[in-house]
Parts: sequence; structure tokens; C-alpha cells
Amino acid sequence: MKIIARKVILRLLAAACLILPLFSADAARAETYSRENAVVRAVRKVSPAVVNISSETPIEGRQAPFGNMDPLFEWFFRDFFESDPRRQYERSSLGSGVIIDGRRGFILTNAHVISQTGKITVTLKDEREFEASIVGADPDSDLAVLRIDSQSPLPSVEMGDSSDLMIGEDVIAIGNPFGFSHTVTTGVISAVNRNIRAENAVYQDFIQTDASINPGNSGGPLLNINGVLIGINTAIYAKAQGIGFAIPIHKARRVVADLIEHGEVTQTWIGITVQGLNEQMARYFKVPAGGGVLVRQVEPDSPAQVRGIRDGDILLALGGIKIRSVGEFNAAMKGLVAGESVEITLWRNGAALKKSVQAAAFPLAKAPELGYRLFGVRVKDAASGRGGGAVITMVRPDSYLAEIGVRPGDVIHQIDDTAIQNAQEFERAAVKNRNKASVVLLVQRGDRGYYITLRL
Repeated sequence: MKIIARKVILRLLAAACLILPLFSADAARAETYSRENAVVRAVRKVSPAVVNISSETPIEGRQAPFGNMDPLFEWFFRDFFESDPRRQYERSSLGSGVIIDGRRGFILTNAHVISQTGKITVTLKDEREFEASIVGADPDSDLAVLRIDSQSPLPSVEMGDSSDLMIGEDVIAIGNPFGFSHTVTTGVISAVNRNIRAENAVYQDFIQTDASINPGNSGGPLLNINGVLIGINTAIYAKAQGIGFAIPIHKARRVVADLIEHGEVTQTWIGITVQGLNEQMARYFKVPAGGGVLVRQVEPDSPAQVRGIRDGDILLALGGIKIRSVGEFNAAMKGLVAGESVEITLWRNGAALKKSVQAAAFPLAKAPELGYRLFGVRVKDAASGRGGGAVITMVRPDSYLAEIGVRPGDVIHQIDDTAIQNAQEFERAAVKNRNKASVVLLVQRGDRGYYITLRL
């Protein structure tokens, strides 16, 4: 009897061992996990403030009556289609932006997204469309501010602080790559304070991330894990593969403030003039390999003089960027904004030393003298009724303009793409263009206008 009871007990235990795993599996299946993580919450919070920017540019051109044709037939039908009226076509380019002020309708984006555009249309996530106006754009920082008018407040992003970013910190990018609206990518911060050379420009102090950033992402937000804006994505580096870059928001804040208040960024200045080094000069100053530029003049009471920079110093690097020519120095200066501190590496008496200099707004009191030094002329406002412009009152005898026959009484109406209505605008244009290699002036004498290319 005892043996039978024992067998029954053993069979029951065996059955229980088979059943328990089934119960455990069912219990595991019944257990669920929250799918709403920090990324989901951040995207839900910010997406309504991310916009799609469509820019349309009118293009004029002739169209053959039979589409693409063999060159032989094109020649044969040339008279046929050349008599057709010119037709306009529109080319659209897509980019992204983010609303930073929902009450006033301000949108932050990249300057290259809206460059050479006609009508600009902004589309929100809820498919509402607005025609946008350009408040201001700064190609040097690749930032621009647009404005749209809405009857009700718009969603906006919270602007954060990018001065305390951590390498390895999770980040989120939202944009419209290749026209795919509100695409979300994630990654980490790979590096900070990156300097990028793109075409003829140098961009400083960028955030580097491995979150995918493609051309359509340009102007969209880079967010931290809490959905706070820490950067503006940009796709200016064509060679980047698996590498993205963003303009840090602490730098964008200063640019945005200038664009909203003045329509342009205040021109920065540290108060030095530089010139290139030839081989003989480099040997004389015992400049290390890699070169540099000679500090030809330090202006009195300038940020550079305050920090002890002297005439005759060799400038090797500015803001971490090696400087090997005047062009590279000018490009690096364009990346600075007023109030920003920049580290300068100098070579003096056979040794390297570093100075921290705070860039300042160019003092407009120095603008008349700057215009005289650069252009070789002094100007005054044109008399009322003459159509505006800056009237030349003096021409420096040793200047190029004197050499080609420009004389007092001639009127300057334009400097590069800037229209000149008075003497103050002439001075502002001198400040704006002071680091260029050359400018084009539109000069009027009598009822004739002349374009003059002037090397600076």
C-alpha cells in the first residue's frame, strides 16, 4: 500500500513539473513593458514645432516643342521653338525649420535652405500652410530667421543650453530628409567644438553626432533626451557619411537676437590687420612648419591690444583653426559673433603663446576711417531729389579709384549686393565687406553708371 501511494505521489510531482513551465510561460507572455520611452515622449512634445520649408524660385527658359530631341533635329527646328515666348518654371527645394517663438511666429532654420529663393512656404505637422517672410539671414553662421503670421499661438520648442553637453549623450534629430516629413533619427553626441571647412567657408564650434542628418534635415532641431533644443542640424559637409553636424544653440541664440533686432548679424572685430608670410619672412621669424600670418597692425583700444597682442606677432591659429593665409584668417573671423571669446595662438620670439580675446561689435565710430582706408574715398549724403547714394567728397591720391579717374561729385549707389542710399550705409557696407579680397562698386557720374571692381 505504501509502495502504491509513493508511486502516485511521484506521478503527481512529475505532472506538476510539466505544468509549471506552461504556467511560467503564460505568465511571461502576460507581462508587458511600456513602449513609451524618453525618445517617444520627446518626439511627441517637439514634432508639432518642426516645420517643412518649401522654397520656389522662378526660372525663365525656352522649351522645345517636341521635348528632348536629337541635336540635328534641334538645329532644324531652332527657328520653330526660338520664336516661342519665354516660359517660367519653378524649382522647389526642401528643408526644415523649428518654431522658436510661437506667439510672434519666429522660425529658426539654416541660411542655405532659403538662399536664392522666391516664395517661401512653411508647412506644419497638422498640414497648415503659411507664407513666410525672411526676418534676416547670416550665411557666415548658416542661420536664418523666418516669420509667419497666425491667428492663434503656434507650438514652439524649448531652447536649452549647449554649453554643458556630454560626449555620449543621447540626441534626437527631426527633419524632412528627401521630402519625407517629420523623420526622426537618434544617436549620441560624438564630439563638440568641431571646426568644419566647407567650400570657401570655415564653420566653428559645431556639435558632431552620429544621428543621420541628410540635406532635408538642414534647419531642423537637434534635441536632448528631454526634448529640449540644443542645436540646429546642418548638412553643409558634403563628405560626411554617418556623421552629422549641428550649430550649438548657445551660438544660435546670439545670432537670432541680432537677426530679429537688426535683420543682420553685428559685425565682429578683434582689432588686428594681418598679411601673408612668404618663405623669406617665415625663415626670419623662425615660424614653425605649417605657417601662419603676420600681425601687421593692432588697433588702439581694441580687444587684441587689451589682451597684449603686438604688431609683428605671428598668428598661428584662431579658435582652434590653423591659419595659413589671410583668406583663412578672414574665414575664421566670419565664424565669430560679438561677445564670443576665442583662443588665439601666437608665435613670438621663437616661442608659442596663447591669448584669449573677446570678439566685439565693430565700433561704428571707426567706420568712416575704415572706408577711407579700404576704398580711398570720403563720402556724404546725396542731396534730396538725387535718388540717394553716397556722394564722394575726397579721393585719396594714391588709391586705385583715383588712378582710374573717380573724382569728387561721383555717387556710389551699390557695393557688391548692398544698395547704398546714404553715407551711413556706405560706412556699414565698408564694415561688412572689410575682410573681402575685392568688391564691386556701382558709381554714377552724370546720367551714366559704371561698375568698378576694387581690390581691398
